[in-house]
Amino acid sequence: MSSEAAVSTPTAISNTSTKRDYYWLRSFVAGGVAGCCAKTTIAPLDRIKILLQGQNPHYKHLGVFSTLRAVPKKEGFLGLYKGNGAMMVRIFPYGAIQFMAFDNYKKLLSKQLGISGHIHRLMAGSMAGMSAVICTYPLDMVRARLAFQVKGEHRYTGIANAFHTIYLKEGGFLGFYRGLTPTLIGMAPYAGFSFFTFGTLKSLGLKHFPEMLGRPSSDNPDVLILKSYVNLLCGGVAGAIAQTISYPLDVARRRMQLGTVLPDSDKCVSLRKTLLYVYNEYGIKKGLYRGLSLNYIRCVPSQAVAFTTYEFMKQALHLN
Repeated sequence: MSSEAAVSTPTAISNTSTKRDYYWLRSFVAGGVAGCCAKTTIAPLDRIKILLQGQNPHYKHLGVFSTLRAVPKKEGFLGLYKGNGAMMVRIFPYGAIQFMAFDNYKKLLSKQLGISGHIHRLMAGSMAGMSAVICTYPLDMVRARLAFQVKGEHRYTGIANAFHTIYLKEGGFLGFYRGLTPTLIGMAPYAGFSFFTFGTLKSLGLKHFPEMLGRPSSDNPDVLILKSYVNLLCGGVAGAIAQTISYPLDVARRRMQLGTVLPDSDKCVSLRKTLLYVYNEYGIKKGLYRGLSLNYIRCVPSQAVAFTTYEFMKQALHLN
């Protein structure tokens, strides 16, 4: 018996390790697919937001909806998707890391540190968002640069050229992390409140209205999940709340990312200076919160699709 136990133990450990590895891979794929679906849904709105936040000279006199009409006229329909290739390259690992990290940070906080209840969702969401940002920030910068370009005035010919040019002309590797500080500061409340709001609404809905809002998971009937339309609603509310809290920091991040593309880039070299400059030059409504109405329109479907797709992928890949 003792020898049999000695032989079976490594096998059991090996099988457990293999399952754990597959779980991480499935979780990574689920998050990546969720992120890509969410961003593809709102890609045109993302392009408009970058143009407005950076005060692009071709569109700075226009509002959200007039810019949405003007871009196809000036640059063609595909102009609404400019920079989306770089976005997809970035968003798959971003979404994958964020959702996977959230699940693991939540377990870490609960099991290792004894932090539970609603607060561990807020902390885990903030930590997951910052982890994803750090890993994918250079891709986000390149995407912003490409999306800011207007037809006929291209500084970069594509993703590879943008990487090469930024590396050579803007300080090497550190040039890819311009604006990282406001991004991390903004991501902490955004991701934190996004995951917190969605998780809280989900748990409250399943606890108090299980029959009305919930249904058994397709891969595990013992697990109760939200119905699809409820998922969409909770995700949209989560995105709207999170975006309102963190938007001025998002504006500062974009202006710092755009760097030398902007004529006033010398005034946007730090978070504090950028926020003060935008406030003094443009005010609150037309500066720090310029494009917020567009963000409400884009963040509701984006977060709704992201959370709903992730919940669907969890069932499809047996993560529940």
